[in-house]
Amino acid sequence: MHMGLVGLGRMGAGMARRLRRAGHQVTGYDPSSEASVASLAALVDALPAPRHIWVMVPAGAPTRESLDELARLLGSGDHLVDGGNSHYVEAAPRAARLAEQGVDMLDVGTSGGVLGEEHGYSLMVGGSEQGVAAWRPVLEALAPSPEKGWAHVGASGAGHFAKMIHNGIEYGMMQAIAEGVAVMQADGEPRVDVPAALHAWRSGSIVSSMLLDLTEEILGANPALSGVGHEVADSGEGRWAVAAAIERDVAAPVITQALLERLRSRDEARFADRLLAAMRGGFGGHHVPDAS
Repeated sequence: MHMGLVGLGRMGAGMARRLRRAGHQVTGYDPSSEASVASLAALVDALPAPRHIWVMVPAGAPTRESLDELARLLGSGDHLVDGGNSHYVEAAPRAARLAEQGVDMLDVGTSGGVLGEEHGYSLMVGGSEQGVAAWRPVLEALAPSPEKGWAHVGASGAGHFAKMIHNGIEYGMMQAIAEGVAVMQADGEPRVDVPAALHAWRSGSIVSSMLLDLTEEILGANPALSGVGHEVADSGEGRWAVAAAIERDVAAPVITQALLERLRSRDEARFADRLLAAMRGGFGGHHVPDAS
């Protein structure tokens, strides 16, 4: 497939390379990099009809502005994906407006961070059956395998909702790992070789995960987390997940507390917070605050 990709940051650029290795032709656009084309209009002109464009830029204003401009440029039969961490409530109204002009839009929650280029991405797809069929070759190429790692999870908005909950769970898992490591490395007897314990957990353990792999790598390279600041940012999806739980009358204490711990980290320094900050930088390419 010849497709367009808007957003060539660390994650978008990795997706483009993975797609090209799978045989797809990718024309990229990003205003802050040396992209294949100079504008969204030029991107649309460079693609064969029906056009397929995947938007992979930061949530909020950058995504809205890109989608709004593309809505003015695309026509009947074209296909669009919002692959960022957009708020799920925006997906269905936007998809409905685009459908009126014959443009099909999917909302695709995309997980995998900078590691996805090598291992594949987890893709949670919301939207129409015909839209999924049109994008299937791309979804299969981006996923860890054609049969695993991606799924059509529901109508418009469901993809971003599933990704929002995924990120809320991620908050809780990261918090638990960071707190457990902090307990092991604190003063007391018996002393534990923390990297060795993590190495043991990575294989055969019920808590084995990519996050645990990353934690061992981080502490192996920098056991004291020298130079890593303690403020742990949140992307907004944790807040949306907590709000959705409240709206649905569902108790979500672990996700809620993990979000509150990130807010508390901005006022008080702890080893666990510094490890959390380093983990975000490791899997998502997020900014890691300097120690000060």
